[in-house]
Order: sequence, then structure tokens, then C-alpha cells
Amino acid sequence: MNFDISGAKIFFRIPTHLPILGDIVVSETVVISWLVMLIITGLCIFLTRGLKVEHIGKRQALAELIVESAENLVRNNTGGTKFDYLIPFVGALFATSVVSNLISLVGLRSPTADLSVEAAWALTVFTMITANKIKAGGLLGYLKGFTTPIPVMTPFNILSESATPISMACRHFGNVLSGVVINGLIYAALGVASAALFGLIPGAVGDFLSGIPILAVGLPAIMSFYFDWFSGIMQAFIFTMLTIMYIANAAEG
Repeated sequence: MNFDISGAKIFFRIPTHLPILGDIVVSETVVISWLVMLIITGLCIFLTRGLKVEHIGKRQALAELIVESAENLVRNNTGGTKFDYLIPFVGALFATSVVSNLISLVGLRSPTADLSVEAAWALTVFTMITANKIKAGGLLGYLKGFTTPIPVMTPFNILSESATPISMACRHFGNVLSGVVINGLIYAALGVASAALFGLIPGAVGDFLSGIPILAVGLPAIMSFYFDWFSGIMQAFIFTMLTIMYIANAAEG
């Protein structure tokens, strides 16, 4: 049984005729990322259709629960309503991460198994962190912060600052990709073991059974429950929490 971990498939390229930009690559990650956005958009439209002030239905109750959960997550970790402007961003980030992680349950490759996705998220968060630091202490104050406690520490402070988006991206990417690889290796190994075991049966019966990965039924599903459900949701939560704390700390100066 072949097991390919070469990365996302490239469906086609759109030439830009610009040497600097090169071709626009439409890969499996791009297509599934758009599918994730369509799923989330569809759910939002479905849950917010026909909103009422009184006598709300189960659909609206679920929508309000999601909004309240996002509000509580931000307010409980920032100490008030000062950072309420983060609620839409945090909610969108968490939803995108969860759906991207769990979409592998239906056999699609998770976009978060591609480092470029987490890198884009981390750069967005890093831009918001930097903007809040400049807003809190001014541009000169932000630049002066690299020279504390003594000017000789400037290179190390710059390195520490740039490590924030790198660590956020690599943490999420590494955990999601490791789950994809481990699940794939287990499934492939059990398929090989199944073929070897049932191949010992002589005749047409052995040939037929050895072509079916019987031993691969069960254990991969259990492993998928951990890596796709538990770990996927947990990684989304950790990334969101780090986003909240980094931005809040930056705004406080």
C-alpha cells in the first residue's frame, strides 16, 4: 500500500507573466480552504436566518450560545469589555481552525496541515500585536522597547519579537501534520499486515481477502478520534488563546 506525504496536490497554475510573482498556484490547500469558508458562511447564514427578540427557536439559541461563548472567551481573558473589538476576529479564527482541522474526517486534506496557512494566520496576528504596541506607546516607544534593558540586547529583542509568529505557526502546523502522518502510517502498516496475513490463505479466497485492508478497520478510527477531534479542537483553542493574550498584552503596553 502506497502512502504519500509529499504535501498538497497542485491542481493547476494560472500564469501571471510577471517574473517577480511567477505563476499563481491553485493547490489542494487553496481549494479546501475556500470550501471551509463556504461551510462557515453557510452555517452563519443558516443560524442567523429569521432572528427574533422573543420566542426564539433552537437555531437562534445555538447562534446566541456561540456568540456568548466568544464574548466570554475574550472578556474572561482580558478582564473586561475593552477588547470586545477582538470578538469577531477571534470567533472567525477559531471557527476556521476547527473546521479546517475536522474536515479531514471526511477524507479531505486539512488546510492546517500546510505551513503556509498557519504562517498567514500568524502574520495577521503579529500585525495586530505590533499595531497595538505602537498604539499603546507610539512608534518611538515601540522602537525604543527593542533597546531595553540595555542597547546591546537589541538583536536579541528583535529575534524574540520575530519568534512570536514563527512559534505560533509551527506549533499549530506541527501538531496537525503529525496527526495526518501518524494516522496515514498506521493505516498503511495495517493494510500491509492484512495483505501479508490473509495472503497465507491458499487459492482465490486468499487472493481476494489479501486485497481488502481488513485489519485497518477500527484502530485508525480510534486514532482519528484523538488526532482529528480532540487534538484538532485543542490546537484551535490554543492558537486562539495565544492570539487573545498576545494582543491584550501588547495593548496594555
